[in-house]
Amino acid sequence: MEYYQNLAEMYVGNDVSPDFYAWVFPKCDHVAVGTGTVCGKQYIKMYQQGIKQRVKNKIKGGKVIKVEAHPIPEHPRPCSGEGIYFAAKSGRMCGEGIVRASEGGEWMISEDDLKREYLMEWDKKYVSTFRFLDLLQRVFYGSNEAREALVEVCGSEYVQRMTFDSYLYKKLAKGDRWEDLKMVFATFGSLMRCKIVGRDMAAFNL
Repeated sequence: MEYYQNLAEMYVGNDVSPDFYAWVFPKCDHVAVGTGTVCGKQYIKMYQQGIKQRVKNKIKGGKVIKVEAHPIPEHPRPCSGEGIYFAAKSGRMCGEGIVRASEGGEWMISEDDLKREYLMEWDKKYVSTFRFLDLLQRVFYGSNEAREALVEVCGSEYVQRMTFDSYLYKKLAKGDRWEDLKMVFATFGSLMRCKIVGRDMAAFNL
């Protein structure tokens, strides 16, 4: 617990999850160690062992006090896996749309009313965010090389700030165009470099 007193960690790699990430973070007087996956649920115990192996020296001497499992939403937010906030938000927006379309419950609404008052409003607010994060998921979570590139990109203070603001306010943060352009070039550079290194390592292991 002492090591994680003021620290949380995220791990990526095929040994801990093929499409998500594993984590260690402090919770009051203990730490939570876990992982998640959508496409590899049948191998979850193997991924649990993977994260335990990664952090065994940091949690040495500790004991398991509780084992929990929670379902990931069928359509979680890409990259973060978050679904609770958007489930609650969509429910509220749907309810508000029904009230507007029915004029406070005076009329029975149709599917077209629901599309106009709810779905179009939802898309207006969040569809660009989901499309962007889905792109990140496809680019960075498909292989260990791509995950290494993600770790490298996230070393940038600008990327960290944009990520934090986007997560905090649940929408894409507006950044500086010049910094955004540099981030794009840095991302391509990291992807190419990590792919080359990964190929060389694979050849070396053979």
